[in-house]
Amino acid sequence: MSLRHHEIAETDHRILNPLLAGDLVTLAEAADLRPGMSVLDLCSGKGEMLCQWARSCGVTGVGVDLSQVFVTAARSRALEMGVAGAVSFLEAEAAEQSRVLARERPASFDVVACIGATWIGGGLAGTVELMRPLARPGGTLLVGEPFYEEPPPEAAFAAWGFPADSYTSLVGTLDRLEGLDLDLVELVAADARGWERYEASRWKAIARWLEANPEDPEREALGRFLANDRRAYMEWGRRYLGWAVFVTRPRG
Repeated sequence: MSLRHHEIAETDHRILNPLLAGDLVTLAEAADLRPGMSVLDLCSGKGEMLCQWARSCGVTGVGVDLSQVFVTAARSRALEMGVAGAVSFLEAEAAEQSRVLARERPASFDVVACIGATWIGGGLAGTVELMRPLARPGGTLLVGEPFYEEPPPEAAFAAWGFPADSYTSLVGTLDRLEGLDLDLVELVAADARGWERYEASRWKAIARWLEANPEDPEREALGRFLANDRRAYMEWGRRYLGWAVFVTRPRG
């Protein structure tokens, strides 16, 4: 799915993952956010998490996202919520920007987050490697990842378009985190309603765009994505895929 397709599909979303608004409050509590703490959000989307936390918890933050559409929305949201002085948003590729920040501002964030975008590092291990140098000693890494509720059949992976070992079970994810010298200290999992709202709202946004753009050259590809995404969720995703934010701290 191209970046442009994501921008279309997530037109109506403020949170670009299966978390609901109340889950952001829970996640802030799980991360022990306090006034004056600094947060870096890699692939920050429309900035809802950072903006909410700046207003409710008194943190400062930097968000990084590749999409000009999402970064523009994030900056507008910061102004709307009165936190533009506390948070900033950079339009940049997250992996490269994390390396730049690691050189210029090493160990300078209390919390480093990558919520639902571990593809930036080629998977969980590579993304943690990008995040770790940016966290202060005793800091927190927030990683959002799917996990398998039960082992999916091969047909599910064909429908989803990713290899079976991209993710693992919940306890398997714990094993992966511990293998990366991270201690899991908290967990905030999306529920079925969060998954449904995230997925189904995308279908409506795409259908509306297709209706409004009958001559667009991307119409055929996006229509195929819509049909495949609906079926994959109904047939496989709702049963087999879970999703959670893992609140971790590097050992030592």
